[in-house]
Amino acid sequence: MKRLGLIVVLTVYIVSAIFAAQYKIIIKNTSKFDRCSEMVEANICNINGEGFKYVLKDLKGEEVPYQYIFNNKNEATSIIFQVDVKANSSASFLLTEGKPSIVKSKTFGRFVPERRDDFAWENDICAYRMYGPALANENPSNGVDLWLKRTEDLVINQRYHDEIINGLSYHVDHGNGLDCYSVGHTMGAGGIAPFYLDSLWIGNHYDHYKVIENGPLRTVFMLTYDSVKVGNNYLKQEITITTTAGSLLNKAEVKYTGNLEKIKLATGIFLHDSKGKLNVELKNGTLGYAENAFIGDNISMGRNYVGVYVPSKVNSIVQRGQHIFALGNYKLKDRYVYYFGGGWSKWKFATDDDWFDALKNFAKATKEPLKLKISYIKKN
Repeated sequence: MKRLGLIVVLTVYIVSAIFAAQYKIIIKNTSKFDRCSEMVEANICNINGEGFKYVLKDLKGEEVPYQYIFNNKNEATSIIFQVDVKANSSASFLLTEGKPSIVKSKTFGRFVPERRDDFAWENDICAYRMYGPALANENPSNGVDLWLKRTEDLVINQRYHDEIINGLSYHVDHGNGLDCYSVGHTMGAGGIAPFYLDSLWIGNHYDHYKVIENGPLRTVFMLTYDSVKVGNNYLKQEITITTTAGSLLNKAEVKYTGNLEKIKLATGIFLHDSKGKLNVELKNGTLGYAENAFIGDNISMGRNYVGVYVPSKVNSIVQRGQHIFALGNYKLKDRYVYYFGGGWSKWKFATDDDWFDALKNFAKATKEPLKLKISYIKKN
């Protein structure tokens, strides 16, 4: 079973001069399973300073694409790149001064004013969007819309252009996938909402957005919801979403502020007609769902998949109406992390079990991060 990658943040320190000629990076997999297309992050402060360029290669001499990460700073704080490492083994790479090749973009996100303030994003597995203020009169939610794709190429710009300019609906598959997922005022494909007074308080549209990183291998953005009604109170919500090349799920970091001290947070899935197949594991904090995908008059488009993973303790998993969600304790102003995403039977996941296995492996890999060591090789 192919395991899809996730982002692993690893902090390292270099005891060498900024003008180093070459670094050796060793990635060690201490797990009992293979890690495929997994993203690693090496903290190499100032390595892009003074105009230096670097090429990353494996020990076969093949170039490995990478991305500088800036974290809102003027100079890069790290690089990220994808690796394949067999179980209980290691892989080595050399970072050498030189001119790197152009990296093909596998992630992308943007504000879409021409489509009523959507914010849309994607990686090489799936695409998503969340709804903005121009839809305020249509009772939108802060739930996640799922766009199915069957290509590693970026599709968001093409789909919006074809829909708005060329009259080609993105609700029809023109060769690279489509939008056949319905959100309405629900959690959609992995939304989050406060659970308070035994009720689920689903939000509305986002009010502000900020793009932090935008490809080619990682895209990060933040959406702000100024006023989320929770009982008789209103909270402010910030959600920072990270999508990474090769990663099954997006990472979400959420913070609520307001007058309440403690609430529960629900991360979950809208079940539509509730006729799909559920795979739920409380101990692992995973929720998986598979359902028939349709367009028009019940024209079958295969199966679409949704998954949620909560790495912190999950108190319970609740099915209420057409929602299923994991409940966790939350103290306002703290950071709450969870993962969400989707897939399609026509791209990478031929069966329901393929999706559920990938979700379990994602959770397992998150709990057992790859280890990284970096050393400076002196010039001869």
